[in-house]
Amino acid sequence: MSQASQIEHAVAALRRGGVIAYPTEAVWGLGCDPDDDAAVARLLRLKARDPAKGLILVAASIAQFAPWLERLPPALHAPLVASWPGPNTWLVPDNGRTHALVRGAHDSVALRVSDHPGVIALCEAFGGPIVSTSANRAGEAPVTSAAAVREAFGDALDAIVPGELGGLERPSTIRDLISGRVLRG
Repeated sequence: MSQASQIEHAVAALRRGGVIAYPTEAVWGLGCDPDDDAAVARLLRLKARDPAKGLILVAASIAQFAPWLERLPPALHAPLVASWPGPNTWLVPDNGRTHALVRGAHDSVALRVSDHPGVIALCEAFGGPIVSTSANRAGEAPVTSAAAVREAFGDALDAIVPGELGGLERPSTIRDLISGRVLRG
């Protein structure tokens, strides 16, 4: 199966409420449609992740985040534009667009525009952002290969997008857009 057809298979799974795995810049990620509460709840159960923690959304471009950035003061767009695409996740004040399971117990949403070609292709084919969280169960180390994803999750996933990691040694930096504070370096 070609890369394009595997992306199409993964997108079809996302549209059916599935949970997928895919390579990112540093680790393998799990993803789903951020607007499908049942899919997000399933992903959280698979990871055994505390729903209060919230999840990151990843996109192919800043334009895909337009609905999440509505009503954001223009001055606050500058740090986003300057750091994207790349391994920078920003906590952006939620404007009411984000589903509660994605936001968790926070009043912000974590957003990242990826520069990983596979993530870009996936988000472009899906037509918008997807959930991006490390492919591991809570408390375990993130996995760094498709084989490790299969070992960790067996047949619980609806698709595994083949590809290579982006070469970074650790996941993206997470910063609060309002305060500039680094939460994960």
